[in-house]
Amino acid sequence: MNLFEAQRPTPWVWRLIAANAVVLLLLMTLFPALTPALGFYPSLTSAVSRPWTFLTYMFVHAGVLHLAFNMLMLYFLGRPVEQRMGGRGFILFYLACGLGGAVLSLGLSFLQPHPVVGASGAILGVAVAFAMSWPDAELMVFPIPMPIRARTFVMALVGIDLAFALLAPGDGVAHLAHLGGAMVGYLYFRIQQLSTPVPAPRPRQIQQPVMVQSGHHEAVRPPRRRERERDPVAVEVDRVLDKISAQGIGSLTAEERKFLDEISKRKNEQQH
Repeated sequence: MNLFEAQRPTPWVWRLIAANAVVLLLLMTLFPALTPALGFYPSLTSAVSRPWTFLTYMFVHAGVLHLAFNMLMLYFLGRPVEQRMGGRGFILFYLACGLGGAVLSLGLSFLQPHPVVGASGAILGVAVAFAMSWPDAELMVFPIPMPIRARTFVMALVGIDLAFALLAPGDGVAHLAHLGGAMVGYLYFRIQQLSTPVPAPRPRQIQQPVMVQSGHHEAVRPPRRRERERDPVAVEVDRVLDKISAQGIGSLTAEERKFLDEISKRKNEQQH
């Protein structure tokens, strides 16, 4: 199965998209007065008196376009990441990235003291996870006329957020929340790599998602097919099998075992 061409999102990606859409609809129609109570205010007083906002802020969006850009990014990049990490690991990782965005915003509130809303920090963490898992995946980013590797694309996004956080702190965009999510995503994978060294996978091409970037948010459209390209799931299966061959099955992490179990179940369902 090619995840980039599949029409149905993976379970937690679907639930997150639905939850964000429902929250925006309710806040825009029935409960607009609740919006300030759910957003995160980067001050120690607010953090202590309203601790729930460390998580609720990532389900509040500034409007339909803000939501659409974030959810499209989550839809196209989040599915292969959830396949690799497993459902439980993915949702915990997503929430941890969002929490990291709030914590960094609080710690550096003197740079950006304005309220923080949106899932961009959590989703940039997911983008980092995608880039670290498939760094050579090619992305088409409007208006750049040539493919960009996932690793280069994500590094550019982080660089832009860092530059704006330092040079234009009053532009109304939660750049620090974005950076906090990216930091958590990077540290998670670095710690995982250091604790479980694995042999380098054989270089392969994988399916190319085609993406469109607009302003500070990113939208994604379906990719064109390419012959003789491998999808991320097949690449990840080969990586795990290489690891078993080199170090034995006991070297697998819990996430890698869960990943193989899910692939095995899917193949059994297809055979029956």
